[in-house]
Amino acid sequence: MRQEDTWLPQPDLARIDIGTVLQSLADPVRLQMIRQLDALGEATCSELEMPVKISTVSHHMTQLRLAGLVSTRIVGTARPSRLRKAELEKRFPGLLRAVLRAAR
Repeated sequence: MRQEDTWLPQPDLARIDIGTVLQSLADPVRLQMIRQLDALGEATCSELEMPVKISTVSHHMTQLRLAGLVSTRIVGTARPSRLRKAELEKRFPGLLRAVLRAAR
């Protein structure tokens, strides 16, 4: 992370419970988004190949951010997001890895 990067607010994972994370991951569109972010590393909503409108992808990305699964930075008018892998692994060991494996 570069110092000049500006990030959208995200919750402290210590305050997020497992139910919130699992509920967010239960949605098939969000699960597909998580899989693509895992493969790409970072992407904007328009860079993800999704079967729904960009506005819907944006809504789901916000929900993933509020659930603590992704972080989103501001780059001009773009909002690239990435998985919070290390933080999620520390808070919920093995969860993201298991979800990604099961999703394949």
